[in-house]
Amino acid sequence: MTKVLLLVIFVIGLIAQFVKPVGDAFEGKAYLGGALLSLVGYVLYAEVQRLNTAHEAQREGTGALHIVARHLQEEVQRLNEEVRHLHEERLSRVQDLVTPDDLKAEFEKALEAGGNVRFSAMGFTGETFARPLERILEAIPENLERTLQLRVLVPDFTKPLEVPGLVGADGKVRDAPAFRQSLVQQIEGYEALLKRQVARMRHKHQGELTVEFRVMHMSPSLKLYFINDDQVFEGIYDKIELRQGEYDSGIRTGREGESDGGQILDLLGFDSLLTRWSWDDDQRSRDVIVRRQKLFNTFWEAAHDLSEISGRSVR
Repeated sequence: MTKVLLLVIFVIGLIAQFVKPVGDAFEGKAYLGGALLSLVGYVLYAEVQRLNTAHEAQREGTGALHIVARHLQEEVQRLNEEVRHLHEERLSRVQDLVTPDDLKAEFEKALEAGGNVRFSAMGFTGETFARPLERILEAIPENLERTLQLRVLVPDFTKPLEVPGLVGADGKVRDAPAFRQSLVQQIEGYEALLKRQVARMRHKHQGELTVEFRVMHMSPSLKLYFINDDQVFEGIYDKIELRQGEYDSGIRTGREGESDGGQILDLLGFDSLLTRWSWDDDQRSRDVIVRRQKLFNTFWEAAHDLSEISGRSVR
């Protein structure tokens, strides 16, 4: 409406300038300046409106950019948070990789707490379980209220296996009866090592100890250690050793008394890193502990007591 009004004033001013009756009515040329002024006002008003429209569009565009920038900032923050979380999780997993020495320290901590303590292990011969525990049990403080239960599950080496075994000249692995016989003797020695601590702990008022070894026909691959129901440590025998030894004669050619040579294929895991799962960590850790316990307990119930194979000749 303002633009229309200004335009009308301008037109009337022009008419008053050139049409005498109209001009006389409006007192001559005085209205030409007013008409021109109206035209300038009209132009200025139109320009102001155009600038206002452009400014509004710019403001809306700036607002949209601010919204986009805020969304981008929020997305960057979210991605940074995810990266930080993954980094912390990776560090946590690295921290959960422990050495056999760390495992020994956890054994000591559990024993110092006293009460009813249960250690279980599944492995090759039980060496990395029995030897450290023997030294720990020699030094634990007196505690008549302490009870310690040890369970060890190992392969039945009285039966044929290919791993561990003998690798012949043809590169194929075969059973190694002589080597298996030596492993049976080692296991019996580790059982005796721990059972000797039963009377010693009682005599030194360190608590009551029970020791049980069981065997199952299986190739060793997984290492499992349990401390009560709170922690599980797991690893694998991740080193393979091929060596010449006194067991080469386990591989025979068809001719009596002659050997085609061979190397012992042995598994090593004395320095393997172990993954620790703790009940207090998170739900994933608790799920893993429950599954590993079920695995071990199922094997344990199906296994045979070591005494059933003691003194038995390997096949």
